[in-house]
Amino acid sequence: MYVSIEYNNCGHLCACGCGREVITPLSPAQWSITYDGEKISIWPSVGNWSLPCQSHYIVDRGRIRWARSFTEREIERNRVHDRALLEGQYGGNEKLADERADSVETTSSFPNSDRHRVGTWKWILSRVRRLIS
Repeated sequence: MYVSIEYNNCGHLCACGCGREVITPLSPAQWSITYDGEKISIWPSVGNWSLPCQSHYIVDRGRIRWARSFTEREIERNRVHDRALLEGQYGGNEKLADERADSVETTSSFPNSDRHRVGTWKWILSRVRRLIS
C-alpha cells in the first residue's frame, strides 16, 4: 500500500492477485483511510469494476475482507451516484444524488472508470439514510 497525502490518493495491487494497480483517490466523496500506527484501512470498499477481475473488497486494518459482487445495474447506479457527488451538482446532498441514481434505467450508458467506484457499505448506508429521512 502506498499513500500519498500530497496527492490525496493511495495505491495498491489488486487483492485478487491479477497484478493490476488500483488507485483510490482520497476525498470526502470518494475514499478515506485510517492508520492505527501499524495498519491501514480504506473506506468504503474497493470495487474494481473496470478491471477484468471485477474484484470487490474492504481493506480492514491491513487485511482483505471480500465483499459480494455487484450486478451491472448496481455498478451503474453507484457510478451515477458517485459522479453526482464528485461533480458537486447537489452540493454534497446524498439524498438528491441517490434520487439521480434511482432514475438510471440502463446499465451501459457510462464508460468504465476506476474513479466511479463505491462500496457495498456506502450503498447500504445511503439506502438506510433515505429510509430514515
